[in-house]
Amino acid sequence: MAKITKIEDSDSSTTSTKTFIATDESKAKAKNLRIIAIVSWIIAIGFEVGAILLLRKVPINMTWLIVLIVADLIFAVVGSILWKKSNRLDPASEKDKIKFFVQNQLGLIIAIIAFLPLVILIFTNKNMSGKQKGILGSIAVVALVIAGITGTDFNPPSQEEYAEQTEEVKSLNNGNNHVYWTKSGKSYHLYQDCSYINTNRTNEIFEGTVANARELKNITDLCDRCANRAKKGTDIPTTTE
Repeated sequence: MAKITKIEDSDSSTTSTKTFIATDESKAKAKNLRIIAIVSWIIAIGFEVGAILLLRKVPINMTWLIVLIVADLIFAVVGSILWKKSNRLDPASEKDKIKFFVQNQLGLIIAIIAFLPLVILIFTNKNMSGKQKGILGSIAVVALVIAGITGTDFNPPSQEEYAEQTEEVKSLNNGNNHVYWTKSGKSYHLYQDCSYINTNRTNEIFEGTVANARELKNITDLCDRCANRAKKGTDIPTTTE
């Protein structure tokens, strides 16, 4: 039988709630991740500034410009990954549309800031040949696209979504906010013996809250088989020690 790994979380009560509030621990983790992400983005923009200054020097040093663009991309991507992870730990509310958009798509905004001015300056630079503009401009555009895609959250988390998903699980799970999932799974489950996760190929099953599943694996989908099983009321999910 697969090993059950329990994710500790203070949100395991059976009390019904219509709003989601991140735990103090999750908020602290999110704050630390956001600080690191912001520092990473500042460094990325610093490399962009360095590249812009280098563009003004003649002759154009292609090698160093490419190095700076790549370094800019690395730090921009790292910052975006950490920022999106922090949002899963402490999501924004959909009530404030502007704040919700900015918080969840800040990685995309930073990507534009960190690369678009550089792309424009490369293609308008009078000290570069057409070949140089083609090579360097292509690299910068690709970097902009990669950073933009990485920075975009196509399925942004929200407090309302967390609350809705938690309520759904509690309604099916005898009031318990408590699910199972695996490292490679795309759904969380109400039963640890669900045939989708309890197989010979499964070495480890994680147990925690709906928020844990979203925080650690960005899982947002409840297993249909578990939901149907719970609705039939054939048995009640059991917890493990």
